[in-house]
Amino acid sequence: MRADTPALAAGRRHSVGRRRNGTVVAVGNSAAGECRVERWEDVVAVAAGNVHSAANTGRSHTVGLRSDGTVLATGWNGDGQCDVAAWRDVTAAGGYHTAGVTASGRVLAAGENSHGQCDVGDWQDIVAVAAGSTHTLGLRADGTVLSAGNNASCQCDVGSWSGIQVSKSQSLNSAYRRVSATRACLTARHFPQCHLVG
Repeated sequence: MRADTPALAAGRRHSVGRRRNGTVVAVGNSAAGECRVERWEDVVAVAAGNVHSAANTGRSHTVGLRSDGTVLATGWNGDGQCDVAAWRDVTAAGGYHTAGVTASGRVLAAGENSHGQCDVGDWQDIVAVAAGSTHTLGLRADGTVLSAGNNASCQCDVGSWSGIQVSKSQSLNSAYRRVSATRACLTARHFPQCHLVG
């Protein structure tokens, strides 16, 4: 098992951990079933979505990537963010939606799309993705970043970014591309799998 795949994930009100043996544990608010991971096995990466309601009810979801490339999801699915059963070779995370990048660099997205955050089907040459509440970021192999979705807080103003790269401990050709879920405005400082160069 690779040390650079996500072993921990934190949603707003739940925490998820991947054990060395590929099983998964979760604690916290499980009102929507986001902690129902006790039967998950052979998992190599985990991610946790955040609150999915303006009323701040704490409903969220958990996503896991198995070593065979299949994707598991549990929890709140009110916007279809857990509809990932057909996904293969994708790591995933999300807020109101789930986004993942395939080994071929294609991006998949499922869930709520009111701001266009799932309009990523034409993205290519992507090595990592991040899913916010209502926006998605994609890191290209050349170090530039694409965005889709809500830009009300300028969280999608990443068109001028360059030199962003996957950390040295990760292979760009790896099927275990890291992903992050966040509800805050993403900046290079908040993009956990990447950093600015030079």
